[in-house]
Amino acid sequence: MKLPPNQLVSEVIQRVSNAKTRDEKIEILRFYDTPALRSVLIWNFDSRVESAIPEGDVPYTPNDAPIGTEHSKLIQEWKKFNYFVRGVNNLPQTKREVMFIQLCESLHKSEAEVLCLIKDKKLHKRYKITKAVVKDAFPEIVWGDGDDDNS
Repeated sequence: MKLPPNQLVSEVIQRVSNAKTRDEKIEILRFYDTPALRSVLIWNFDSRVESAIPEGDVPYTPNDAPIGTEHSKLIQEWKKFNYFVRGVNNLPQTKREVMFIQLCESLHKSEAEVLCLIKDKKLHKRYKITKAVVKDAFPEIVWGDGDDDNS
């Protein structure tokens, strides 16, 4: 019942969401731990990470290619996240937004959906995953100040 080694981050998050217990969720997160997965979770749950992309719907065309064909993956593209958060670079806003749309269109539609959710810190609205579970799975992550649990 394992996912393939080249799994999509969205598949891992869906699997965590489907897990019945907190311990199962933590085990899945640890088993499929990658820098891409951690970056997605940090962007979504860390109060210090502020999106530089406007909140709300992103005007992109979803990539309907089947998984494994004709699209890029967050596991490869996560290093571009620094272009989309505040305080990391001085890109013109228009260029930043165009790059975000292009990234969404290059990803499988399930990963593009995850990317759009994390930019608004709403991953937990679609998937059953909480900051508390992520903190328990990865206690070495240093989180921002405050009590914002983002459920």
